Formats: sequence, C-alpha cells, structure tokens
Amino acid sequence: MLQSIHIQNYALIETLDIDFHPGFSVITGETGAGKSIILGAIGLLVGQRADIKAIRNGANKCVVEAHFDISSYQLESFFEENDLEYEGGECILRRELLASGKSRAFINDTPASLVQMKALGEKLIDVHSQHQNLLLNHEDFQLSVLDILAHDEAELTAYKATYKEYRQVSRELAELIAQAEKNRQEEDYIRFQVQQLDDARLQAGEQEELEQEAETLSHAEEIKAGIYKVDQVMASDGMSLLSATKDCIHTIQGIAKVYAPAQEWTNRLESCYIELKDLSSEIADAGEEIEFNPSRLDFVNERLNLIYSLQQKHHVSTLDELLTLAEKLRIQLDDITSSDDRINELTRKKEELYNKVMASARVLTDARTLASKQIEEQMQAYLVPLGMPNVRFAVDLTPRKEPDASGMDSVNFLFSANKNSTLQNVASIASGGEIARVMLSLKAMIAGAVKLPTIIFDEIDTGVSGSIAEKMAFIMQEMGQADRQVISITHLPQIAARGANHYKVYKEDTETGTNSHIRPLDHEERINEIAHMLSGATLTEAALNNAKALLNNENL
Repeated sequence: MLQSIHIQNYALIETLDIDFHPGFSVITGETGAGKSIILGAIGLLVGQRADIKAIRNGANKCVVEAHFDISSYQLESFFEENDLEYEGGECILRRELLASGKSRAFINDTPASLVQMKALGEKLIDVHSQHQNLLLNHEDFQLSVLDILAHDEAELTAYKATYKEYRQVSRELAELIAQAEKNRQEEDYIRFQVQQLDDARLQAGEQEELEQEAETLSHAEEIKAGIYKVDQVMASDGMSLLSATKDCIHTIQGIAKVYAPAQEWTNRLESCYIELKDLSSEIADAGEEIEFNPSRLDFVNERLNLIYSLQQKHHVSTLDELLTLAEKLRIQLDDITSSDDRINELTRKKEELYNKVMASARVLTDARTLASKQIEEQMQAYLVPLGMPNVRFAVDLTPRKEPDASGMDSVNFLFSANKNSTLQNVASIASGGEIARVMLSLKAMIAGAVKLPTIIFDEIDTGVSGSIAEKMAFIMQEMGQADRQVISITHLPQIAARGANHYKVYKEDTETGTNSHIRPLDHEERINEIAHMLSGATLTEAALNNAKALLNNENL
C-alpha cells in the first residue's frame, strides 16, 4: 500500500512530503486549496498523460515519487516478466516531467516505460475521480465489474486466445475468397498468357544467340569475301604468308650456327608459323561454313520478332524477365486451381474455432450469470442502508448475435430507486447522489474481490449528506479494514470524522508565489477542521461540540 509521496515543482506545489497509513484516511481542504493537484500528481504515477503546463513556474522539471509496501501482494512475477529489479517489500515509482516536454518513468530507480509504470500502477492504486461516475454508462465498464466479481480471469483469458485465433482465420479466409474471386475473373486471360508464352518455347540465352546469327546471315557475302581474301594471303599457292614465314625460318636457321641470336628468332618464328597455320585452317573452315541462307534468316528474324513482341506486350526488356513472368503466371494459375482446397481447409478450421469460441463463451456466460445474481443481492444490501429503501438493481445479461472479444454477453445495469418505477439504465435515470452511492457500492464489491492495496475516492460523496454520508463513510471504513488503504477526498464532516487519519490541504501565499501544502491533523486540529466544515469560516461553540460528537461517535 501507499507509504509516502514526494512532490516537487508540480503546479502550486513547490515541495511536498507526506506519509500515509493503512486503513481509512480522509483529505479535506477548501475548494481550490490543491486537493485535485495532489490527485493529478498521483495520476502521473499510474501512467496518466503528462502536461508540461503542470510544471511549476520557473522550474526546469517536476518530480513525483511514491513509496509502496508490496510485501503482501505477490508481484514478483510482474518484475521478472518486465526485467525489473524486485526489492523485497518496497517499491518506488518515480515520474519526472521536463520543461522540454520529455517524460521519464522509473521503477525502483530503474528506467521503465510508461506502459510498464501504468501496468504496475494499476495493480497498486485505484484512483476514483469524479468523472469516473460516467463509466456507469459504458458497457465495457459494466462487463469488467461483472468479470471481476465472477472471478473468471482464467476463463476470459482462454476465451480471448481462442477468439483471437478465430478472428485471424476468419480474416485469412475472407482475403483468400476475395483473391480467389478476383483471380477467377482473370483466369481466362492468365491462361491465355501462359499458353502464349509456353507456345513460344523460350530458352534461356536464346535471344543473344539469335541476334548474333541474324547479324551473320545478313552479312554472309561480305563475311565470306573477307575470309577468302585473308585465306588467299595466308595460304595461296603462290608466295603466301605461310610460305614467306617458312622461308624466313630456313634463312635464319642458316645463320644460327654463326650468329647466336638467330636461334631465338628461329624459335619465335616457328611459334608464329604454328599459330598462323592453325589460324589459316580455322579461317578456311569458316569460309566453307559461311553461306547466305535466306530461309534460315527468315526463321531467325521471325523468332526474334516473336520475342520482341512478347517483351513489348508484357513490358519487359529481357528474355529472362519473360521466363520469370511465365513462371509467375503458372504459379498464379496453380493458386487459382488449388484455392478451393485452401478455402475448404480454412472454412473447416473456422467452423472448428467458432465452435470452440462458443463453448468457451458459454463458460463465461454461466460464470457471469451466477455473478450477476450475487451482484444484485449485494447491491441491494449496500444501497438500502444508503437511503434507498425501495431500490431495485438488476444485471440484464443478454446474448449477442455474434461473439466479440469479450464473449457472447451484452450487459446492462438496470436501476430503480422507487417502488413502482420501471427498471432503466442506471446512468440514464439515477441522480448524481444515487450514482455516487451505486459507484461506491460497486467499488466496495470490487475491493472485496480484488487485492488492490490502495483506493482513492475523489469526492465520491457528491450529492449526499447527513446520515447517508455517514453510511457511505462506514462502507469506506470497512473497505479500509481488510488489509487495504482507502483515502477519501471529501467536503463532508460526516465522512471526515470516520477517518483513522486526517490530512488537510491548504494554500499559503508567499513573496515568491502561492504554495499548496498538506499535513496530518492531530485530534484538536481535527475538531477545528470538522467544525469549520460544519459551520463555515466562523467557529461556533455548537459546531465545535458537534464536531466532538461526530469524532466521539466514530471512535466508539
């Protein structure tokens, strides 16, 4: 539970340090004294959005730090899962807001994400602000209350996992059906394209070979004439290049015996001769192979024109891209052919998961139905003493047409404060005071079902007074006795008198500005504070006596 809070440079607070105690505590103070400011600072520790306007004028940053005793709440697993240091029974939450707009969170002096702080903060403290009464109109809130009191966390977790899988399969099936329908509309055209590409019998590297052959055939006479001329020069019957080289070899050999360098020349010439002879043979053979073939040229050109036209049609520039496209289109056709099998498979899986979802939802419905009866009985027990003798409270649980993330149940809290009036939605017919009493009763039930260390009520008593306020205070007092800490911000003396601990928030004007403070009150100070709450600024003897009577009654 909450042990202490340190606040620095937050709104009207320059520095504030306050210790808290177990049980039921109250915070009082004049309107505008800073009670909401303290509550806002606490809100930062449970992950609420930070606003740089909250930083005190002239300060570079504000700091809110709270110490909690968590020794009795089995939170070790949370720290392990989030890779945070668990320091036995103490936990420190710290939030820093910089003037630059940056916000930093720390758990046990270790930097943490805001998500982690929010998750941990929600396990440590519940802040019930005045606007939370509006939650009564939200089905999600009503259903969460029902689930908490039904103790169906394990069942709900199992349901959500199955439902998530069901939704995923449903999306896959819908996408597959849509794609299959689109593909079927294009199937004939795709099949035509594949057939056209298959008929072309395209081969990798074919285009380059054909283009080279086309060049050769187109210039066959020119090539053949060049080869003939070179052949004549190199190997004619007359003084050819080969004959001249042979004569040179013989001549140089003749002087090699008397002139040493000539031997090297002979070797080199012989190498040249061998190479020239081989080259001459290749050229001669090529000359025999080269011939003008108009029919072959026509075939090659037709083949190339086919390839070019397919490239242009499919907006590609190479034969390899055409081959890749053909394979892609074949796969698409295969997908069209096999999509029915996949659709049938997913349809069966969806039906199986739907049955599992519905079975799991029925388990939830049974638990919620049982809990709803208990809620109706407990709400009756809470609300009748709170000045509503003819109250009727009902939990309307109706099935949905289709399951959603929370199950098959639609829930509506129905309420009537009068004997003969029709039950209606609680948020639409209840007055402000009635809503406050309903919310307090719900919180009391929730507190009994959940081990939440600290609960803070911000003027939960709005719209009530007198004996009803006393009874509301008694409920909060009881909540604080079950190893819990309940803190109530109140303007009612009947509630303030019930607190085991009493804190006063006040403002102080100095030369440097206005500061908000909070301090615990001793017995005499409590008498004066409660008397002021009864009579206003002027203390009367009657108010003092009434305050003493209230405190004595509460301490009996």
